[in-house]
Amino acid sequence: MQQKTLKDEIRIKGIGLHSGVESLLILKPAPADTGIVFERSDLDKENVFPALYSGVVDTRNCTCLGNKNGEVVSTIEHIMAALYAAGIDNAFIAVNNREIPIMDGSAKEFFEILRKAELVEQEKPRRYLKVKREVKFSDEKGNYVSLKPADGLHIKFVIDFPSEIVGHQEFDEVVDSENFAKKLAPARTFCEKYQVDYLRSIGLIKGGSLENAVVLDGNNILNEGGFRIENECVNHKALDCVGDMFTSGYRILAAVEAFHSGHFHNNEVLKVLFADADNYEITEG
Repeated sequence: MQQKTLKDEIRIKGIGLHSGVESLLILKPAPADTGIVFERSDLDKENVFPALYSGVVDTRNCTCLGNKNGEVVSTIEHIMAALYAAGIDNAFIAVNNREIPIMDGSAKEFFEILRKAELVEQEKPRRYLKVKREVKFSDEKGNYVSLKPADGLHIKFVIDFPSEIVGHQEFDEVVDSENFAKKLAPARTFCEKYQVDYLRSIGLIKGGSLENAVVLDGNNILNEGGFRIENECVNHKALDCVGDMFTSGYRILAAVEAFHSGHFHNNEVLKVLFADADNYEITEG
């Protein structure tokens, strides 16, 4: 299997979740071994942000890349997951402000655009990150993510919420193009109404609406039509995990087990993985 990039530029417009400002993405072909690289087109210098775990500076509500000047590119996880599932290894992504557009709160629109795009097979073989032995990151509450050896990317994700409308949910699947299209890409981000009220009170989520998130109010869903797919909440967590794992810089071969975790845990477990070269090997083909 060779590395792949886009044949032509792709333009995508959408609203930034926190700023409420329209963002323009321009996805461009990139040479082999480039990986995914974001570029802030509104900045004159220090505007390049490789999509790597080591460049992540904030994981509180999304995965956010940053540089030494304090500039950031935020909410990269959904488009990273779509790039992974569409088989794109190398791309430059120009964005004209600090936020990737939220679209409908899922990866559905990104993935539908990317899987229709014409790709170019490149001269270098695709590289894989093969986990050789279990690594794990846990927080003080017992939430964790572990990576174990596997022949592909498999994610088992478990969440438990007090509200009956979410409750206990599990995702336990191999992440291939078919499962991604049906079960992960359509899964929207979700939150409680009190969280929305608080974030708005401090000047955030200016672009947030029922058009780009599932909003829960106790045991009620405020969105007309309710959930889009079965187990949408845990599936969205698994979607985020796919995007975060791609910040390893490779297609990761691992069985991921996640319990009540999020972007912070995903980033930390990659740090644990790369801290010891005996934990992994890079393979080609």
